[in-house]
Amino acid sequence: MAVCVLIITLYLPKQPRFRYEFEKGKTWLNKDLISPFSFAILKTPQQINLDKKTVLENVLPIYEYQEEVFKDQSDAYLNEFDVKWKSNTLNDRDKEINRQRSHQILQSIYSKGIIDINPKHQKGGSYYDFSLVRNNVSIKSNSQDVFTTETALAYLKASFKTTEPEIAKAVFDLAESHLKPNIIFNETLTATVQNNALNSISTTKGMVQKGELIVAKETVIDEEVYQKLVSFRENYDAQTKSVGDDKLVFLGQVLLVGFIVTLLMVFLYLFRKDIYADNRQLSLLLLVITSMLLVLTWSIKFNLSNLYLLPFCIVPIIIRILFDTRLALNLHLLVILIAGFFVPNSFEFVFYQTTAGMVAIYSIKNLVKREQLLISASFILSAYFVSFVGIALLREGSLTHIEWANFLPFVFSVLLSLLAYPLIYAFERVFGITSDVALIELTNTNNKLLRELAFKAPGTFQHSLQVANLAEAAIFKIGGNALLVRAGALYHDIGKMENPQYFIENQTGQSPHDKLPYEQSAQIIIRHVHKGIEITRKHKLPESVIDFIRTHHGNTRVDYFYQSFLKNSPEKFIDENIFRYPGPIPFSKETGVLMLADSVEAASRSLKNPDAQNINDLVERIIDYKLEQNQLDNCDLTLKDLETIKLIFKTMLMSIYHVRVDYPQSM
Repeated sequence: MAVCVLIITLYLPKQPRFRYEFEKGKTWLNKDLISPFSFAILKTPQQINLDKKTVLENVLPIYEYQEEVFKDQSDAYLNEFDVKWKSNTLNDRDKEINRQRSHQILQSIYSKGIIDINPKHQKGGSYYDFSLVRNNVSIKSNSQDVFTTETALAYLKASFKTTEPEIAKAVFDLAESHLKPNIIFNETLTATVQNNALNSISTTKGMVQKGELIVAKETVIDEEVYQKLVSFRENYDAQTKSVGDDKLVFLGQVLLVGFIVTLLMVFLYLFRKDIYADNRQLSLLLLVITSMLLVLTWSIKFNLSNLYLLPFCIVPIIIRILFDTRLALNLHLLVILIAGFFVPNSFEFVFYQTTAGMVAIYSIKNLVKREQLLISASFILSAYFVSFVGIALLREGSLTHIEWANFLPFVFSVLLSLLAYPLIYAFERVFGITSDVALIELTNTNNKLLRELAFKAPGTFQHSLQVANLAEAAIFKIGGNALLVRAGALYHDIGKMENPQYFIENQTGQSPHDKLPYEQSAQIIIRHVHKGIEITRKHKLPESVIDFIRTHHGNTRVDYFYQSFLKNSPEKFIDENIFRYPGPIPFSKETGVLMLADSVEAASRSLKNPDAQNINDLVERIIDYKLEQNQLDNCDLTLKDLETIKLIFKTMLMSIYHVRVDYPQSM
């Protein structure tokens, strides 16, 4: 706890935080707010967007006058003219006159300029203004003042006069192919000018001087006051670095973080003493808190563009899957409460993250399918969306003013929350915690250890399957971890692989116990518990599963060999502990149910006539015997639970042995 609090508080920002919450249209209920420093009033995003629109409208598109176009087209025109009229009957004088006249008109057209019309600049009209750059000088011009290729050709036709239609047509055709735009739009230069103009836009409008009243108590926060408060909050962190005592700020952080961590410990002590007493699990919880708050601190330090990019919902997802719902919600709330002191719009932040975290917890009841994380992510995103739209409408009162781009950080945050899946695997390995995902993998009967059991001890394997079915059905009905019970049942007799022939369910002929003393036989039977623990630890199975191996016989006697010894050697003194399992007795609902299911299933195999009455008597006798032997003293099974378990065992055993129900004779 001390290390956790120390690490968090060492890295948290030390300057005092802006402490006021406010909304447009609400009444200011705090004391009169006097500015402790001078600051500029920021423009609203709408005002800045309007300024940008105005600036862009005032920046004219830039066109360049290209001298080389006329030179190229002029030379080509004259050369083609000479070639075309070489075989013509016109005398040299007439040819030269037509050549000079048409070329002069062409030159005047290019001198005025032929523009390459850009439809984007017309904006609904035929003509538009633009900046014409000629000889490095920019002048304002209009597309009406220059030619287009169509108007240039029309001008040529109107200006070139001749009485010979053939000559006119030839000149027009030749000139038309050499009328090319020489006023060309410069997109790069226009974009540069636009960017420079946008960068020069002022983001502020006016000043609030030091000592000036920002807002008075019980004043309604209108648009103007709201913008002053926003501006004050934005400038507060930068301006207050030298305000206040850093040591006292640090002390305040220690008190708050220490108080939050203490609340977590109190919760664990009162409601989850198993975690409170387990240093590994406790370390995991403190590590999650510390890591999340350090990520927040570094994000603030490096000025992350938006703190909603951080996947705060990853905390409740991980804790819910590894532990339970109550702890996940409690831990998430504590993390969010601490974070709320160091983020802007803290109430809004707490609302977003609390609701999304609750949805995350509710949407993951059990992680038994891969798509559940994706489904949960979609629910979290929906929660963020509802909150985002609701808060936007509350503040703006208009759908048109909602800035939808501000929702993108939430999408990124939800995608990052999918990292919970690999983190869960890592935490399981490092801290020895068993999640439902791990239990599902363990209950796969095709895994190596269970396949080995099925090959070496097929009778034991079938017995384990039946015990798993009985125990899982019972624990599901009375309430408990059905996956854990199934995993424990499948592995509870794994130690029988060492000497499978010594256990009756695997024997096909004479029993090897017939040649052994009763004490030795009992020790061989008892040894399967120790061997099972050894095998499962070698294969790195979770301790929560190994507990079922240790407790499934409790500290009961191996009664068959004990009674046989007393019957055949009454004169001998024997230490009863030789015939007794080492224990411990079951200490949870799950381990208690497994003990009952194991005993009932094993005993049911000895029934010669498995009818309804015999099965009923067997189940009653076995469970009553376990009670008499005090094997259920440490597990929290109630008498009502035991009655439910009896009913389920009887029903399932009758189904297994195909016991028919006796119908009344009148039917």
